[in-house]
Amino acid sequence: MAQRTEAARVQADRLRARQDAVHEQAEGLLREFLPVVLAHGPAPTPLRVRGYGGRGEARTPLRGWHLRLDRTAALGADGHFYVLIAPLSALDRVRGVRPAPARPPMVLGEGGKDGESVELPVALERVLPGWRELA
Repeated sequence: MAQRTEAARVQADRLRARQDAVHEQAEGLLREFLPVVLAHGPAPTPLRVRGYGGRGEARTPLRGWHLRLDRTAALGADGHFYVLIAPLSALDRVRGVRPAPARPPMVLGEGGKDGESVELPVALERVLPGWRELA
């Protein structure tokens, strides 16, 4: 029993290390992209959070660039990655919300329906085509 518990712990540690490496790669890409998009545009736009199941929207104090066509993920002008879909109460829709930064993935919407996922480099190219040449 102790061997299985230890093996499970080791496997979980390895998985966490792989996930951390992917997040660090994505964070590095966003750090590289941010100064280029700030210098060359487009200008950041107000970010809004959509409710689950299309149940309304809430404003946020954030500005940034949407990374998915469905506007559920964004890079904030503050350099943080945000998921812009959440359960919203009626009060949230009136007062607004402040989403917490999240660790970015290298594939946005991974595990979703076919055609709904996009690799982070592709999403950044959609925001500012040719941005790597401008860096």
